[in-house]
Amino acid sequence: MRKADFTFILITLVLISSFIPFSFLESFQKGFLFNSDYWYITSFIKFALLATLGESLGLRISKGIYNFKGFGLIPRAFVWGLLGLGIKMAFVIFAVGSPVMIEKLFGLENAVLSMKEANIFIAFDNNLGGTRLLTAFSISVFMNIIFAPVFMTLHKITDIHIVDNNGTIKGFFTPIRYKEIFPKLNWFVQWDFVFKRTIPFFWIPAHTITFLMPSEYRIIFAAILGIFLGVILSIAANKK
Repeated sequence: MRKADFTFILITLVLISSFIPFSFLESFQKGFLFNSDYWYITSFIKFALLATLGESLGLRISKGIYNFKGFGLIPRAFVWGLLGLGIKMAFVIFAVGSPVMIEKLFGLENAVLSMKEANIFIAFDNNLGGTRLLTAFSISVFMNIIFAPVFMTLHKITDIHIVDNNGTIKGFFTPIRYKEIFPKLNWFVQWDFVFKRTIPFFWIPAHTITFLMPSEYRIIFAAILGIFLGVILSIAANKK
């Protein structure tokens, strides 16, 4: 194992362990990390750190290194922080709206009530486990069909923008040239791999699990999934 690999693993373990319910971290977690009053700060930080680690991991898999000049690690972290805010808002919108819709339009009784239970285990204790499972799956399906493609395409556009500006912070804050970037997108890979394969076979199941969890843990679980996203992106980057 190279020194860089050891350092990467150590940083990843330290970051992830900060979210584990250790007694000595209880005050920090309740007061800040899982405090909904600071959702905009914590969502930004969680995604900026963990999802960017995922991108570095993807780079390690594809090119054997974690960073290089022009990769733009800081701009990528900033983008992930902003995307984290969008993901947090999407979680709230779809977690509230989807149960109402499937209850009224598809006749799934107690869909809204099942999402008020703290987690899937308490839902089962109150005879709402099956409903919670179906509701969580429905939320994930609607979110990944409606929100995810736009989110993934925007993320790809920012990636190209960062690379086109040599990964510099100053270059990142120049206007994004959408007309020039759109033709550069590999729409075959974007559709055939990113949309058609990762959404139904990875993201929908993964986010079903997300919505079975207590609400305070959903965004951190999504950020941890960003590490897996880095691997997915590295595979997509190598596809022709």
